[in-house]
Amino acid sequence: MFWKQQGSGPWGGGGSGNGGGPWSGGSGDGGQWGGRGGGTPPPDLEELLRRSQERVKRFIPGGFGTGRGIMYIAAIVLFVWGISGFYRIQPDEQGVELLFGRYVKTTEPGLNYWFPTPLGQVLKPKVTLTNQITVGFRGTGSTQTRDVPQESLMLTGDQNIVDVDFVVQWRILDAGFYLFNIRNPQQTVKLAAESAVREVVGQNTLNYVTTDGRDIIGQRATELLQDILTGYKAGITILDVRIQKADPPVDVIDAFNDVQRAKQDEERLRNEALAYRNDIVPRAKGEAARMIQNAEAEREKQIKEADGQAQRFLAFYETYRESKDITSQRLYLEALQEVLSKANKVILDENGEGGGVVPYLPLPEIQRRLNDGGNR
Repeated sequence: MFWKQQGSGPWGGGGSGNGGGPWSGGSGDGGQWGGRGGGTPPPDLEELLRRSQERVKRFIPGGFGTGRGIMYIAAIVLFVWGISGFYRIQPDEQGVELLFGRYVKTTEPGLNYWFPTPLGQVLKPKVTLTNQITVGFRGTGSTQTRDVPQESLMLTGDQNIVDVDFVVQWRILDAGFYLFNIRNPQQTVKLAAESAVREVVGQNTLNYVTTDGRDIIGQRATELLQDILTGYKAGITILDVRIQKADPPVDVIDAFNDVQRAKQDEERLRNEALAYRNDIVPRAKGEAARMIQNAEAEREKQIKEADGQAQRFLAFYETYRESKDITSQRLYLEALQEVLSKANKVILDENGEGGGVVPYLPLPEIQRRLNDGGNR
């Protein structure tokens, strides 16, 4: 260029008069842009562009303008774009691959590859995070809660109203289903859980729900809720449905307590009655068995006595047939003995005449006196 021929360099200002370069600021009016004070010249854009092109030519033979240069640049861009498709899924994540915004597949933890942006996209939701939903109440502080009656009031199988608060814990099972099959997962799980618990509560009585049935109701609600979400293909697994509270509504709690106390009294009286029955019934059965045994013994006794009398009568009859006179005389004397032994008797001495002896012996009076003396 023209300033190189003047020997002062491209930016020099070494000559006197008009001998300086185009940016020189020598004495007099020498520089094209110069001034009397010798200020700093502005950069030459053409020179900067030329130097940049020279640097690029060192890496791309032939320069930008050639077909080979364009191919090199395109290859570099495609290579960088291609390797941007590698991605890594952490152990607590699942990869959801999209192609033009459409779900294609789900990938597991590790290094994977998918079409780079803008063709492809990868979503990485956390699948080991335990999510929790409260139904029937809301936490307003560390220990305070606010009741939500429109969610917690439920109808039992015996047509009573119960206030049930519960917590649902769930995780993502399949990230693809979770992201694309349901629009609002949190609200969907909440509504399905409320429906499942209402169905189970409606199949049981109030007393069972509020006392011994909480755990069983929670287990059945967990199974039913899982079936509902599986039918939705929601990609969600239910960990637990835990009943926090199951009580009658506040408006009728006093009446409910009175009913419970009445039931407790009923149970107590029933137990007392059962204890009395267990005491009196065995004794009555024992007395009945004793009376039956006595009757049996008396029957055997009467039968034996009757048999004995019959045998004795038959023996007398045989004796009578063999010797009628002797037997008749014997029977007469035995009958007379039996009759006279119970009668008052007076003995008179037919020969007791004279001598001042009264022919009368008061045997009954003597017998009475003997008996009275023996009693004394």
